[in-house]
Amino acid sequence: MTDMEHSSAPLNPVDVARAADADREAIAERLRIAAGDGRIDLAELEDRLGQAYAAKTYGQLQVLVADLPSRAPSIQRYDALPEPETLVLKTRTPNIKQSGRWVVPRRITAESRTGFITIDFTDASCAHAEVDVEAVTEHGRIRLLLPDGWAARISPSSTNTSHIKSKAAETPDAGAPTIVVTGHPVHGYITIKHGRRKG
Repeated sequence: MTDMEHSSAPLNPVDVARAADADREAIAERLRIAAGDGRIDLAELEDRLGQAYAAKTYGQLQVLVADLPSRAPSIQRYDALPEPETLVLKTRTPNIKQSGRWVVPRRITAESRTGFITIDFTDASCAHAEVDVEAVTEHGRIRLLLPDGWAARISPSSTNTSHIKSKAAETPDAGAPTIVVTGHPVHGYITIKHGRRKG
């Protein structure tokens, strides 16, 4: 078989697409998480990080994490939205709802005076093992809806816990995240339960 015949297989256009700095950072973060979990040692982490920052294409990046669990952050694709460090939801009187297809950041803060805030995770994408949610409400309500398999835990630093009700599982399915809620309801209420995943 000739060299020409060897090279006749079509290339995946995503694998040969040029990677951006954000893609390299996403893979570097995934490698750091893997090292923190004990999946790779520090020497291998250093070697893979060097390759990640030198990578030119998506394919070169993907090779570096091919043997790691998929729950870690994946490289950013053309249609991916940049992930914010913190999602901030605030309302005084009107109701607001975070729902649909969205990327869950590591931290969410929700503040309500008399309004109603719903944070619907049932169709969201989450690459983190834990997500911190700080919920503060005076006279309003804050509701968290989780898909099956996700778990929720009330932080011990929460206050007025009699106004925080959770019907969500305390242990997540393998690879699913845990939502850690630090709640501060004054006269309002915070509720956490499982919703129905769309589609």
